[in-house]
Amino acid sequence: MGVRNYLIEGVSGAGKTAVATELQRRGYQAIHGDRELAYRGDPGTGLPMAPETETPTALWMSEHQIWDVEKVRAYVANQDEAITFFCGGSRNYSKFIDLLDGVFVLEVDLATMNRRIDERVALDPTDFGARPEERDLIARLFETKQDVPKNAISIDATAPVARVVDDILSRCGAAAP
Repeated sequence: MGVRNYLIEGVSGAGKTAVATELQRRGYQAIHGDRELAYRGDPGTGLPMAPETETPTALWMSEHQIWDVEKVRAYVANQDEAITFFCGGSRNYSKFIDLLDGVFVLEVDLATMNRRIDERVALDPTDFGARPEERDLIARLFETKQDVPKNAISIDATAPVARVVDDILSRCGAAAP
């Protein structure tokens, strides 16, 4: 979909969905990866997986949140858009990161992250982060940053979403679509 393609990653509550929505509002091609590309599978093989227990643990869900690599490849191969942004979290990003022109990681402080998760859980009590087990995992991932790509461009995502998007667009030299 894009002549240039970028991944926008970050911890839960960093603002990936809000950034994707704002990019779309401005006329850019933005893929909500967690909605459009994600499924539960083996990060190494890409094969879909079911949890071993009836109710999967937060850790299992996190470790098996992967994107359909063939769909990512198809979006990248289609050069109809000047820029495509892939927004969301994927445990198999190493399988497609080499196809991208850059990676942005949305950075927030712990208080901002928790406030944003509280706000989305208030709207949807089934959203990830509602259960104590999920919140504990999110806090650990916030501290370790183990699920986000290294060597990415850090973006201060505590600012209003319009300013965050302005920063991203300026760093990839994007003009209005």
